[in-house]
Amino acid sequence: MTESLPQKTRVAVVLPCYRVLPHIQKTLAGIGPEVWRIFVVDDACPDQSGDFVKRHCRDPRIEVLYHEKNQGVGGAVLTGYQAALDAGADIIVKLDGDGQMDPGLVTDVIAPIVAGEADYTKGNRFFDPEGVRTMPRLRLFGNAVLSLVTKLSSGYWNLFDPTNGYTAIHARVARRLPFHKISKGYFFETDILFRLNTLRAVVMDVPMNARYGTEKSNLKVSRILGEFLFKHLRNFLKRIFYNYYLRDMSLASLELPLGVFFFFSGGFYGACHWVRSSQAGVVTPAGTVMLSVMLIVIGLQFVMAFLAYDIASVPNRPLTSS
Repeated sequence: MTESLPQKTRVAVVLPCYRVLPHIQKTLAGIGPEVWRIFVVDDACPDQSGDFVKRHCRDPRIEVLYHEKNQGVGGAVLTGYQAALDAGADIIVKLDGDGQMDPGLVTDVIAPIVAGEADYTKGNRFFDPEGVRTMPRLRLFGNAVLSLVTKLSSGYWNLFDPTNGYTAIHARVARRLPFHKISKGYFFETDILFRLNTLRAVVMDVPMNARYGTEKSNLKVSRILGEFLFKHLRNFLKRIFYNYYLRDMSLASLELPLGVFFFFSGGFYGACHWVRSSQAGVVTPAGTVMLSVMLIVIGLQFVMAFLAYDIASVPNRPLTSS
């Protein structure tokens, strides 16, 4: 159990709704008294989740917001964020209404923020090996791959389970985020990490178990795979430019381009001579092979040195600590 919250801490919960009608009422009922306000965002839900909540949920903390057009989970969350900020929330928690997230963990999720140790927290379902066994294998593999790619694009090498939507953010940090630039679709959770890194915000994982039942995901991997790859590459390039060339320069600013140059130069040099030797029917000279290999190895060493620097540069001083 975590310590009780300071009495003046106003915690708001944002709950985006789209095709979660069978689970929404139970999720709302599980939100404890530590929460000050609850913002339910009906993202043009065909099941009319917002009207259902108004009819069946009498909790005075609940306020229902509506989108005329579907904006995606990110758009719904950002609408909730803005409403919570306008209302005067100190910490904003986002959880889904599909029954996979335990509302009773709100206090655990916000604890590092309350303690001044983090600006943003997110759930991680991979801490407990026993809990991981309950996760579908395809989802387990997908999360592992996405976690590695997200580390590269966001710069938060200390995080895992990037698609976990159980998050909390300090209001002062949320106000500094460019809401109009953040992805409004399923890439939201990953894109916000990139935006937080540009602010040098401290992000922490909070261990939790996921619950899998009869709910169906609206996410189609085949539909978003290409989009995710493109956006990860875009965010990686932006982050490198912002952190290593625009905002500051260091030895790592030289290591990455030199590493890429040597690696591809060695590969190109070796490939050209191999093709030429094959066409001439002669053996490639050992010196040529060694030169190619040496360039590739030097390039890899430079890239690894850059990655070591990047990993050591994960933000560790909360913006809200002062």
